[in-house]
Amino acid sequence: MNRTVGLVLIIAGIAMLIWTGFSYTKKEKIVDAGPIQISADREKSVNWPPYAGGIILVAGVIVFVTSKRK
Repeated sequence: MNRTVGLVLIIAGIAMLIWTGFSYTKKEKIVDAGPIQISADREKSVNWPPYAGGIILVAGVIVFVTSKRK
């Protein structure tokens, strides 16, 4: 079980180091007056610092290595 968690953390850490964020489009209502509705597409972005991926990668390696010993 710990080996699986370690592998997931390692993969997530590598992915976070390669991609430091992502963006997506969200449709928001601007005007909603009875039968008249006006909406617009807004682009949102989610970013994280690169060191967060490094910390998760190191934690995954530690969990993976310590689970092998038992």
